Amino acid sequence: MISLSSQKEVPPEFRQRTQLLVTAVAIVFLLLFGRLFFLQIVEGERFTYLSENNRIRLKKVPGTRGMVFDRRGQLLVDSRPSFDLLFVPEDTSDPEQTLSQLARFLGREEGELLDLLQENKSRPPFQEIVLGRDLDWPSVVAVETHQLELPGVTLRTRPRRSYLANSMAAHLLGYLGEIGPKQLKAQKAKGYSIGDEIGQFGLERRWEEFLRGRSGGQQVEVDALGRRVRVLHEVGDIPGYNVLLTLDREVQETAYEVLHRKEGAIVALEVGSGAVLAMVSTPAFDPNVFARGVTAEEWRGLAGDHLHPLNNRAVQGQYPPGSTFKIVLTIAALEEGAIQPETPLLCHGSMLFGNRVFRDWKPQGHGAVDLHKGLVQSCDVYFYQLGQRLGVDRIARYARALGLGEKSGIELDDEKAGLIPDSEWKQKRFGQPWFPGETPSISIGQGYVSVTPLQMANLMATVANGGTLYRPWFVRKIESLDGAVIREYRPEKIRSIPLKQTTLEQLRGALSDVVNSGEGTGGAAKSQIVQIAGKTGTAQVAEMRGKVVKSEQLSYLTRDHAWFVAYAPADKPEIAVAVLVEHGGHGGSAAAPLAKKVIEKYLSLRGEPAPSSERLAGGHGETRAD
Repeated sequence: MISLSSQKEVPPEFRQRTQLLVTAVAIVFLLLFGRLFFLQIVEGERFTYLSENNRIRLKKVPGTRGMVFDRRGQLLVDSRPSFDLLFVPEDTSDPEQTLSQLARFLGREEGELLDLLQENKSRPPFQEIVLGRDLDWPSVVAVETHQLELPGVTLRTRPRRSYLANSMAAHLLGYLGEIGPKQLKAQKAKGYSIGDEIGQFGLERRWEEFLRGRSGGQQVEVDALGRRVRVLHEVGDIPGYNVLLTLDREVQETAYEVLHRKEGAIVALEVGSGAVLAMVSTPAFDPNVFARGVTAEEWRGLAGDHLHPLNNRAVQGQYPPGSTFKIVLTIAALEEGAIQPETPLLCHGSMLFGNRVFRDWKPQGHGAVDLHKGLVQSCDVYFYQLGQRLGVDRIARYARALGLGEKSGIELDDEKAGLIPDSEWKQKRFGQPWFPGETPSISIGQGYVSVTPLQMANLMATVANGGTLYRPWFVRKIESLDGAVIREYRPEKIRSIPLKQTTLEQLRGALSDVVNSGEGTGGAAKSQIVQIAGKTGTAQVAEMRGKVVKSEQLSYLTRDHAWFVAYAPADKPEIAVAVLVEHGGHGGSAAAPLAKKVIEKYLSLRGEPAPSSERLAGGHGETRAD
């Protein structure tokens, strides 16, 4: 009997297809499982971070820097609100298209924005790219108006430095700049980060630790376009401390105005302390340019300017002092007894030494000259002879004691020491002994001698106060926002120079007559308000051997530098001033009138009450050549 099976036998081909299908499904599930494992386990932390940053951002809130005030409480430096333009490429599906739109709305070059995007390719995800700083108001309005068309583009409000004095005190106050890679490496432990601003020059750099504010932060929820929805958490920023200077804004303004459109420097010091009342260097620069972010073109213009506006001539300029150096010769001669004040020396307009003729500024000569007349009329021949009696080493010793040839120690960048030569220096520098024929030039502040305007102002302050050399200073105190004193600064004496009373009397009498006698070289500084004592100087830039050429007949860059150093009032000195006008010609005509105006301004302010501290919380005489 034949039995029929209830199931048909499965064909071999079908069994093979079934096995292949099962295998394929298994592989797909393994791949899905592997992908899920990779996303959730291996890369889970990273994607969680990206997800949170796509919804929640940490925004840094820069701290406001401290304000800067002058000695009478007038505001010099403040901070103002400004807008930075930011871009987060992850908030848009097409970053290039977004930047193209932005460039069109702002009237900027598209390539410029795309270059910034390319430069920041290696940054962490969701880190903001700064496309512009300190935007003008039309740009702010354009961004806000087209916000929906600019996903990932936002504005950030931050404090921006505002220098109310503009260029007037630029070299003293300094400027800010974005922290560089080397600076960041050195300062990272102090809380600085990429994009922070830091003092780069002057007061802003030297007092950075007090002026800088401590940044705060916000935890912000954003939408899909990167726009702020709400603040989830906030840590407030801490403002920096305020700095009160010894500087007097009105004296500083006067000094800047009289020196404007000239190259040179003016320094005014308080005689009894060495405090800086004014310090001007021209040409200058506007630190507000750095505050908003200096462009490459602007920086090249400043750095490549042949007039060197970035240099602080007051402390970095090294110049031959000319006849102002005769003050040093006078002190050395009287202290050493190298000559009796009343002893006359003859001046016929020149002096022959060896095979060289040393000329006087007055071709017909001064006749019989004693010390008083020699200084008042600035007789070169008299001081040639005086220098020979003293010798270069004794001249150098007194010059250095009076602060020349060494840095003053003022808290400013790159101060220069100048040069006071002696026989030892000559041997080390050139491998040669000092020749007597080199001393006459040194005796009238020429040759190897070089000084800074600050040194000369300090020398005059030392003469005026009786022999005490102070370290120049310009920060009076540091205060918190509520007026609490954090640190206070006092005068610092470098040394006392034991000058004889007779030396001081004879020197001061001559310096007073330089200006007030009608026979001196400084008659242009004579004032109807106060008696000024001073000394003129004309420093030769180009040597004119055997020639007598008026300075104004020379090309500009070979004209003499003009000096005038002074103090006032002559009987009870309060202020010492040094004026240098590069290529100005004669000190008596080019520099003396400027010093007079600065001194008169300072003395006119005496007795004026300082502005309330509550707002912290809330006729010419005769001009002779020299």
